[in-house]
Amino acid sequence: MIVRRDGEPDGDGGAVDSALDELYVTPPPAFVSRRESLATEAKGAGRVADARRIRAARRPSLAAWAANLLLRSRPEESRAFLDLGQALRDAYRSLDADGVKELSEQRRSVVAALSRQAAELAAEAGHRLSDPVLREVEATLRAVLADEDAAGRWATGRLESALTPPSDFPGTTAVRTDRPRSPAAPPRTSTQDEVAERRRQRQERLAQEKQEKLARQKQEKLARQEQEKLAQRQREKLAQEKRERLGRAREAARAADQRLRQARDDLRRAERQQRAAEKQREEAADAVSRAEREAREAASEVKRLSGRGT
Repeated sequence: MIVRRDGEPDGDGGAVDSALDELYVTPPPAFVSRRESLATEAKGAGRVADARRIRAARRPSLAAWAANLLLRSRPEESRAFLDLGQALRDAYRSLDADGVKELSEQRRSVVAALSRQAAELAAEAGHRLSDPVLREVEATLRAVLADEDAAGRWATGRLESALTPPSDFPGTTAVRTDRPRSPAAPPRTSTQDEVAERRRQRQERLAQEKQEKLARQKQEKLARQEQEKLAQRQREKLAQEKRERLGRAREAARAADQRLRQARDDLRRAERQQRAAEKQREEAADAVSRAEREAREAASEVKRLSGRGT
């Protein structure tokens, strides 16, 4: 063990780095308890400086934790992503228009793919990323591509909060919410950590409640829209049925009117035929009367003439 001049043993760089690497992929709710456990182990092993470094570690935001988890869990993809960022920055500096266009298209697809992977890893670890947190992860990845300093910070796997990409990529430094602390900053106390953790938990809970409220409002809006569509379809169906019934009624009325006209024509024809038959009957009766009269007259004449002859 190396001993400093003041008699305090130096830390084991490899051990503390391993501890910090583990700590920054620990889910945020368990961060404080795990940090205390690792610091206690280091102090118990005589590594006082390591214990101090571990206790000085700040709990990462949910987005920063997801970005750290992505780097540790997908090392090959992360290395390729860092290489893409370097190539993209070089292309901008060299004003290679074709290279910039090709790499920019690749950038969008890779950022989207890695963001999905980060969300899947977080979900597997028991923490579903809300839409705002996922956007912070995407912003962090865009910052890594745009800015060399941001890329170096992500490559450590120890982000404490999300990164923001520069507005004029790539000529400026990324604006970061996780500003580096002074090396001389004193370690945070457990009380401060607990207060900070409660504050973060409350903020996350409020954000989650807001997301759930927005989701409910969206579902209610969709339900109202679906009900309105259903009511509109019902109204259209009733209107169509009414039009069909009206069409059938009009067709029936036209058919009835046609039958009425036909019946009237038949009646008039029958009346004409009846009048003609009555006329024929009268004419026949008149003929019978004339014939009878003529027969009587003839019989009388015969009788009269017969009487003369005797």
